[in-house]
Amino acid sequence: MAFGEAIRIALSSLWAHKLRSVLTLLGVVIAVTSVIAVVSFINGANRYVAEKVFNLGADVLIVRRGSAVITNIDQLLEMQRRKVIEWEDYEGIRDACRVCAAVGATVGGRRAEVRYAANSLVDSSLRGVTPSMHRINDIELSMGRFVTEADIGRAAPVAVIGWDIFDNLFGATDPIGKEIRVAGATYEIVGVGKKLGSTLGQSRDNYVLIPASAYRKRYGMRESVTIWGKADGMAMLDRTEDEVRQLMRGRRKLGYFDKDDFSIETHDSFLAIWSSISSGFFLVVVGVASISLVVGGIVIMNIMLVSVTERTSEIGLRKSLGARRSDILTQFLIESATMAAVGGMIGILAGTGLAAIVSWVTPIPSAVEWWSVFAGFFIATSVGLFFGIYPASRAARLDPVVALRAE
Repeated sequence: MAFGEAIRIALSSLWAHKLRSVLTLLGVVIAVTSVIAVVSFINGANRYVAEKVFNLGADVLIVRRGSAVITNIDQLLEMQRRKVIEWEDYEGIRDACRVCAAVGATVGGRRAEVRYAANSLVDSSLRGVTPSMHRINDIELSMGRFVTEADIGRAAPVAVIGWDIFDNLFGATDPIGKEIRVAGATYEIVGVGKKLGSTLGQSRDNYVLIPASAYRKRYGMRESVTIWGKADGMAMLDRTEDEVRQLMRGRRKLGYFDKDDFSIETHDSFLAIWSSISSGFFLVVVGVASISLVVGGIVIMNIMLVSVTERTSEIGLRKSLGARRSDILTQFLIESATMAAVGGMIGILAGTGLAAIVSWVTPIPSAVEWWSVFAGFFIATSVGLFFGIYPASRAARLDPVVALRAE
């Protein structure tokens, strides 16, 4: 039998028994839909995380008391037992690091209400920064200037605000030189950051940056400082990280065999943490989808056995006209694979459609990868072939005389 003829018979059988076909392909459709949708969400999230969430430069490192990403209670307890990073640690690294292109510091990160005249904006991020953070974080300003060394020296009550604060509190009014109240304290606006947009529905423009010295003067000196280092190019990052680590270990008087009691993180380390989380989630979903594929394959096998029984006379007639066992085997294998492939195509359409709809109505990003489409189709077809072997071999072994007697 011609290959095309076998596919035509399979499709006509599916069309002739619509309800049975839907129930037969449901497992395959659900499995492929799940895999395509989840792969799309994970790929979209990976791109989103790399571009917007962990958007550090490739040559930037961060020294913290503990990791920014806590994945279990043991990590949290260990971090809380560590000494805070002092302002003197920042100054020591700034003065001693020979390969650092720049060293900066931030402190705080509390939420505060910002008021100007009768207008206010809540849940704004308030942080203290040093002037070099402008270069390290590539902070672009739409107007005004950034914090300066003079501001640090006199703990000046000045602020750089995000676009949301400017847009909501000032509108078309020039904010430079105006005074705002942040958590009860008054600051003069000296700069406005460029609009950054949002991350997973959370605005990146609702912030107030003040001199780190002004922050520490108001909120105390005991908050842990975050130290930022910038290497002289990506190729120098490892060497810069090693020098910063040695300086920190020396300042904390750690022995050769003592573990670091601080955390150094880079763009790659953040992405590695995220990748391990997303990979674990993906494996769980693939495991669930595999169960659906097995169930779908078993259903296909049962339906093909029913089809063999229904078409016993047809098989006997074809054998009597010269069809070989391999012809019958090939015919039923093609039919089972075609059924599974149809389920795979429906699953691919449903999975890509689901990912697109979810991304359209929610902040969850998605990105359909062509390899996942081909993989879904290949796996579905393979399931049909595998579970079609037994029904096909049973049909091929039928005795033509006995088959012709069947009603």
